[in-house]
Amino acid sequence: MSVSQAIREEVKQFPEGEPFATARLLRLGPRAAVDQALARLAREGYISRVRRGVYVRPKVSRLAGKVPPNPAAVVKAIAEATGETVAPHGAEAARLLGLTTQVPLTAIYSTNGKTREFKIGQVVVKLRHASNRQLTMAGTPAGLALAALRYLGRQAVDEQTVEQVRDRIGDEQFQVMRQEAGAIPSWLSDVIWRAQQRSEPFEAGRG
Repeated sequence: MSVSQAIREEVKQFPEGEPFATARLLRLGPRAAVDQALARLAREGYISRVRRGVYVRPKVSRLAGKVPPNPAAVVKAIAEATGETVAPHGAEAARLLGLTTQVPLTAIYSTNGKTREFKIGQVVVKLRHASNRQLTMAGTPAGLALAALRYLGRQAVDEQTVEQVRDRIGDEQFQVMRQEAGAIPSWLSDVIWRAQQRSEPFEAGRG
């Protein structure tokens, strides 16, 4: 089987509407041959190029036509394609954890790569360069929680907020976050300490 045929058969297995990185196909042949095979499939309309190194088998709605892929899935595929570390920005993290009902007008992510933005359908996606400290525990519930709490800031985060986060991510991930002392601002560390002091008598009483 040629590289082109192998690529076509592999791509058939990918769900429609789910972005995939070119990197997932490099085991099937040299990079140049893989790129040529994907370019051919794109010309045929079998797949669409989303970003450099990221493609998707279009999902088609009878009413709306081609449905844009989910921005979060695109960002995940970009991270796979580039080797970057990418995580939801604090505003999105807070929304995902139910700490705010505000729906961001753009999908913002933090990355250790370069800052850039692009559109997926009608959604503007922004990748903002961030320090390794800001990306601590990226891809984990603990990292999501830390990003959300840092974003909300000392004026909005109290002991009740910390307990909400603990309920959302579970005690094990909460302790993982707590142990990353170097990534937690001092004001947040103090709030977490007060929340733990408040909850310990309650936990003891339950026992």
